[in-house]
Amino acid sequence: MKKQYSISSFSVFILFLHCTNTFAQTPPAAPAQAPAAVVAQPPAATPTQAAAPNGITNVTKILEKAGHFTIFIRLLRSTQEENHLFSALNDSSSGLTIFAPTDSAFSELKSGTLNTLSDGDKSELVKFHVVPTFLSTSQFQTVSNPLGTWAGTGSRLPLNVTSYPNSVNITTGLTNTSLSGTVYTDNQLAIYKIEKVLLPKDVSGSKAPAPAPAAPVREKPTKAVPEATVESPVSPVDISSALMFTHNNVVGSVGMVAAAMFAL
Repeated sequence: MKKQYSISSFSVFILFLHCTNTFAQTPPAAPAQAPAAVVAQPPAATPTQAAAPNGITNVTKILEKAGHFTIFIRLLRSTQEENHLFSALNDSSSGLTIFAPTDSAFSELKSGTLNTLSDGDKSELVKFHVVPTFLSTSQFQTVSNPLGTWAGTGSRLPLNVTSYPNSVNITTGLTNTSLSGTVYTDNQLAIYKIEKVLLPKDVSGSKAPAPAPAAPVREKPTKAVPEATVESPVSPVDISSALMFTHNNVVGSVGMVAAAMFAL
């Protein structure tokens, strides 16, 4: 009995050593990691959501992305109206509407038209395409004509809009065109594509360059014409005295002949 107890105690001791060795070799469990933070990504810009830093809409970026507005973009930049648009969209609460002519619209102008315009005239031309309020397509049905633009109002700057069920027509007195598409729209800015450049009434007349002065025409030397010899008028000759003298001589001769005959 005592021997059996000793064996049992020895078995328990061996089991205890085995368990201790097993626990010593087991690596400690790694601490639980905190879930990774989820970073929200901003939504990708859509064709109608091209915004500049600080959330201000950049008109030239929108036109560049749309394509076919190279000349209008160049005018916006050369006249500094690009900055004017940026400031207006940042400060104005009424928004803007822009009628953007395509490159093909400018190609329809008379050759050299843009080159004849001064910097001030080019600026006015750009401003004539900007309405200082936001207009959706449905609002064209209720606007009052003529529309005011950044170029001003008056008889030489009329801009009239007529809305039809499927189109919007624009006239200026020189230009008659329609909206051919929407480039961009939100609750502050609307950009519409047009296929003709909107021209003030006098842009094709008074803006033409003055003709160059005509070169003086040299007169051909003329041959010297000899002076005509003019004879002085001959004074009339008084022949009455000569006739009287002749008459007297004849009478005298006849008398002498008669006297001689009687003497014989």
